[in-house]
Amino acid sequence: MPLPRPIVWITVVTPIIALFLVFPPPIHLIKSAAKYSIPWPLGHHVSLGSNAGHSQSIAYEQAHGLRPFTRRIVAVGDLHGDMPNAQTVLQMAGVVDANGDWSGEVDFFVQTGDIIDRGDDTIKLYAWMDKLREQAHEVDGTVLSHLGNHEWMNAIGDWRYVRSSEIATFGGVAARQRMLSSGRIGKSWTANYTITSRLPLHPSLGPPNTDYISSTSNDALSHAALSFVHGGLSATYHDLTPFPSRINDLGASLLRKIYSHPPAPPSPPNPYSGLPSDATEAERELYGGNGPLWYRGWALDSEQNVCSQVDDVLRRTGTRRMVMGHTPDFEHITSRCSGKIIIIDTGISHAYGGVLSALSIEYTLTPLSVTDPSSPSEARWLEREVVSALYPGRRDILVDEERQVQGAFTEA
Repeated sequence: MPLPRPIVWITVVTPIIALFLVFPPPIHLIKSAAKYSIPWPLGHHVSLGSNAGHSQSIAYEQAHGLRPFTRRIVAVGDLHGDMPNAQTVLQMAGVVDANGDWSGEVDFFVQTGDIIDRGDDTIKLYAWMDKLREQAHEVDGTVLSHLGNHEWMNAIGDWRYVRSSEIATFGGVAARQRMLSSGRIGKSWTANYTITSRLPLHPSLGPPNTDYISSTSNDALSHAALSFVHGGLSATYHDLTPFPSRINDLGASLLRKIYSHPPAPPSPPNPYSGLPSDATEAERELYGGNGPLWYRGWALDSEQNVCSQVDDVLRRTGTRRMVMGHTPDFEHITSRCSGKIIIIDTGISHAYGGVLSALSIEYTLTPLSVTDPSSPSEARWLEREVVSALYPGRRDILVDEERQVQGAFTEA
């Protein structure tokens, strides 16, 4: 009569365990075994893509030496003087670890301006951004930082939203003026911050802030890029192109002029002095209501109006989406016109009490096949872009698009 299964198991396994207890294996053998990966089924990597497409990709990669390309981007809007909430958001999005250091889990972190005002953590936040920039650079990551309208307000003496407790963290008005002009923060604004950015999703389009030139950018990925700005890129703004260098050159020129003059007496309590007298008409338009620092049309105009205008701006800037802060929605990140317009200011600072949020863009370009192996330009690829809004405990997918493209796309 056969023994019941549990009795068989005990009969077989118990002597083996006893042997290990009496004659334990050398610990170095256990450590050595731990170095090896676990074979199927426990160590199997499960692909979420289709089996057919995955098999095609592997075959093509083996035959032609091409590999799938991935890029992950995280963008965060207005922080307004709140270090704890900023740390919570960046850790939630995988930009930093529990110690507040660069995690290495993203390729690009983008902040769209308005770090200053409404809170007391100005010095801490700018120092942290500078530290993350250096840490990211050491591991081939990138931090893209932008000046918002509040950075510019402070630079020209418009201190309407500056708290007395924040001024005290600098040691007084004069010390704050120095820090924001010739001091550490002012120097970082000059060296590391721009008005806008054009971020290609694939490196074959060049590094960040490569100008889009329509006459020479006709391949299938010509518009596979994102624009980031604080306010918005108005369809009627005169200096939109060449994008982004025209806007950023104007910003750099205006900032130099502001810093070439003694700091303006802060208003209040003093009268508002405005832009320096030697600012050009184009520099004044940059800071105007239709310029990239203050424009709110994409957030406030009707769906019909914005969706009828957005394609022209995307065409001219060589991008497929515009991402901006400035106009808060305290409940969620706003996506308009099927994700062509994304507004990421959700009032993260405790001054507003809005929802904590970040925008995630996951981009992949996967080789599929080639009709003529001797011609890389005949290669077919599957391009996929997933845009998500991240909140504590949840992720909302805003865009999940894929398409097949053809061409020779290299990472160099």
